Amino acid sequence: MKDAQGVVIVFNADVPSHLQEIEMWHSCFVQQQPLQDSQCLLIAHHKPGSAAQKGSLPLAPSLSKLKLVHSNLEEDPEGIRAEFIKYLKTIISSVSENRDREELSIIT
Repeated sequence: MKDAQGVVIVFNADVPSHLQEIEMWHSCFVQQQPLQDSQCLLIAHHKPGSAAQKGSLPLAPSLSKLKLVHSNLEEDPEGIRAEFIKYLKTIISSVSENRDREELSIIT
C-alpha cells in the first residue's frame, strides 16, 4: 500500500456480500492512503450468463463518486481494456503532475 499511485478493486457484482466488502477495501487502500477518488477504479465483473443487470449497483455513499466499470470478458473484452487504459492515463497524469509540483517546490 505504501507509495501506491492507484487502486483497482475488482469484485463479483453477482454476489451481494461483495458490495459490502468493497467498502472495506476502499477504506483500507484509498481512504487511509493519500489517494483521490480519481485514483480508484471499481470493476464490477459479471460472469457469462449472469442474470445481474449492468445498471447501477447499490454502492455505499463513500463509493458513489468512484469510477465504476462493468466487465464481462466474454461479451466485451475490448471495452474493459479501453476503460483500464483510460484509468492508467489518469494515473500517469497524476504522477507527472505531482512530480512537477515537487520539483517546483524544491527549486523555489
